[in-house]
Amino acid sequence: MAQQASVSTHTPEAELARDLISRARQAMAEFADADQQRVDEAVTAAAWALYKPEHAEPLAELAVETTGLGRVDSKIIKNQRKTFGALRDLLRVKSVGLIEEIPEKGLRKYAKPVGVVAAVTPSTNPSATPVNKIMFALKGRNAIIVLPSPSGREVTGRTVELVRQELERIGLPKDLVLMPDVAPSRALTSEIMAQSDLAVVTGSQNNVRRAYTSGKPAIGVGVGNVPVIIDSDANLSDAAQKIKLSKIFDNSTSCSSENSVVILDDIYDEALEALRQAGGHLVAPEYKQKIIDTLWVDGRLNRNVIARDADEVAKEFGLGSEAQGAEFFMVEDDGVGPEHPLSGEKLSLVLTVYRARDFEHACALVKEILDYQGRGHSCGIHTNTPAHARSLAERTDVVRVLVNQAHTFGNGGGFDNGLNFTLSMGCGTWAGNSITENLNYRHFINITHLVDTIEPDEPAPEELFGDYWQRYGKE
Repeated sequence: MAQQASVSTHTPEAELARDLISRARQAMAEFADADQQRVDEAVTAAAWALYKPEHAEPLAELAVETTGLGRVDSKIIKNQRKTFGALRDLLRVKSVGLIEEIPEKGLRKYAKPVGVVAAVTPSTNPSATPVNKIMFALKGRNAIIVLPSPSGREVTGRTVELVRQELERIGLPKDLVLMPDVAPSRALTSEIMAQSDLAVVTGSQNNVRRAYTSGKPAIGVGVGNVPVIIDSDANLSDAAQKIKLSKIFDNSTSCSSENSVVILDDIYDEALEALRQAGGHLVAPEYKQKIIDTLWVDGRLNRNVIARDADEVAKEFGLGSEAQGAEFFMVEDDGVGPEHPLSGEKLSLVLTVYRARDFEHACALVKEILDYQGRGHSCGIHTNTPAHARSLAERTDVVRVLVNQAHTFGNGGGFDNGLNFTLSMGCGTWAGNSITENLNYRHFINITHLVDTIEPDEPAPEELFGDYWQRYGKE
């Protein structure tokens, strides 16, 4: 386990950070000898504290009430489905003692804690994300300090307290999970990250950058701005329904929500009609500038529009009666970049629509959109041509390419795909991240390798250099 950083400052934030880190380390010491069964009980306790219907539902209501973001029904699903899926994944793997043997290589791997984790969590998922990270941390026998967003503090605090109560109920130290009892601040967040052993940040890019400069190992996530292709041979009604369900889930608060759809020219009209049948409203061109001016105020997304219900959004945009009853809003565009702000992430029920000449043009548009915003995160395709899906994956700089799936439900793991359940999506070096997969328990353990000798595996020089010598000679 990493040693606590020496801190010379005597600010209130530094003193509070030292106290929290000390309490966390004491709890870890009491948890250090836990076997796999006991660790899995801790993970299950954290999951049950949120999954329990008597908790999941009121926490979802409190989240919408206090943050003003999203939908209660969607947050209940997040609180339960993501937690349940993560628990499934975690109970199937080892994280204590000997976790892997590779006899032919003479290797044995032993898992050890990483230490005290500082976990920054967002206002968009003020219950689900903290519990997700708590479960990963406990799986590695770590302690964790949850650092909520200002608007999410009340509901995150309530969530953390429920987890602490559940841990105490089963005889484990509740200080394995901590949260400052003061209002969030940049100074305090920075101090705790600097004194912790690992910082894990989901939320604003400012917090991600702050973690990277904390002097400690840090894991951050990138910006989402998911573009999805509707291919010529796609099942249009299925694609439209999945895009709709994903787009409207929690009113598009998810970084995995589709922000743009790229439709092949030969099925463009039919696909638009399928999206209309699914609940989309195609906005008339004369409203486009009003939507842009309403979505962004002084260069920042307007909190009166993001993550709001469809009827509120339509009213803010000044759309007419023809938009009544719509569940999301489609705006056609033909450009990408700062002069076309609708090509970026919108965190709202607005879906930008592009028309592509052919599949090559569609892939080029996806790349252009991601290069502007969202590189590294994800994209998708609705198609019945597997070669098109493989081609998109080969040429696109993203961690995840989903095929015939609703992004919001599949990107962070699904029961019908092989991605692990998480609420934090790594985006690789493309987005300045240190991980190129979904955040999971492996990022919360250190590995000791026990190395025995094996039969020598030293090939002759001719085996390795032979082809090269034949082509280019030995000179």
